Amino acid sequence: MARKPIMAGNWKMNIDHVEATGLVEKLHYTLVDREWDPAKSEAVLCVPFTDLRTVRTLIDGDRLHFGLGAQDVSAHDNGAYTGEISTAMLSKLGVGYVIVGHSERREYHGETDEIVNAKATKALSAGLTPIICVGEGLDVRKAGQHVEHTLAQVRGALAGLTAEQVASLVIAYEPIWAIGTGEVATAADAQEVCGAIRKEVAALYDEPTAEAVRIQYGGSVKSGNVAEIMGQPDIDGALVGGASLKPEEFAAIVCFYQL
Repeated sequence: MARKPIMAGNWKMNIDHVEATGLVEKLHYTLVDREWDPAKSEAVLCVPFTDLRTVRTLIDGDRLHFGLGAQDVSAHDNGAYTGEISTAMLSKLGVGYVIVGHSERREYHGETDEIVNAKATKALSAGLTPIICVGEGLDVRKAGQHVEHTLAQVRGALAGLTAEQVASLVIAYEPIWAIGTGEVATAADAQEVCGAIRKEVAALYDEPTAEAVRIQYGGSVKSGNVAEIMGQPDIDGALVGGASLKPEEFAAIVCFYQL
C-alpha cells in the first residue's frame, strides 16, 4: 500500500498571527518556485491557537495546498476547563490535524499515556486526525530500552481504538534527546523504532492496518538529512520543529523527493 508522505511543521510557541501571514505566503511561493507536487507529499502547518484563524483564511483565500493542524486539544467537550480548547472549536476553524502527546506536553504538563489516549480518541471522534507523539529520553536510549519504552507508549495511546481509526491516524516517533539539540538519530536508528512501531500495530490489529498507518520521524530534521531519513521503508514523513519556521528550509523538506 502506498502511503503518502506527510511533512508537518510544528511552530510551537512561535510566530504571532501577523507574522504567520508573511511566513505562510513565503513558504507558498518558495514551494511554487521548487515546483512542489502536492500529490507527492503532504504539508501540514501546526500553528499556535491564536494563528489558526489567520492561517485558515490564507489557505482558503489563496487555495493553498496546506493542511492545518493544532498543537494540542482537550479531552473534554466543554465546560469549566479554563485554558482548554475543544475539538468542536478546532473543527469550526477548519483544523484537520492535531498533535497529541508531544514530549513537551508530557514533560511540562504531566501528560500520561492515558491522557494522550483520551485526547486521540476525542480527536478521532470529531473527525480530526491525531499526530500521536512517542519517543524516549537519553537515559532510556543509553539503557537500550528505547524500543520497548516507545512501544509501551504506542500501546497506551492506541488503547480502545479500532483498526479503522488507527489506519487513519499518524504516529510520530521523536527521540526526545534529538529535539532542538542539533543531534539526530541516524536513519538506521529511526528505522529501527519506526519499523518496530509498525510491527506492533500489526500485532495489535492486523497487517492491513499496519501498512496503512503513517509513521513520522521527528528530531532535528533538516534538508541535509531528510532524504536519507525518508529513504527508510517504515518512515512516511517528518514532524519538523525549528526548521519549519524557515520557509526555504521547510520547503526543501516538503520537497525531499527532489533532493
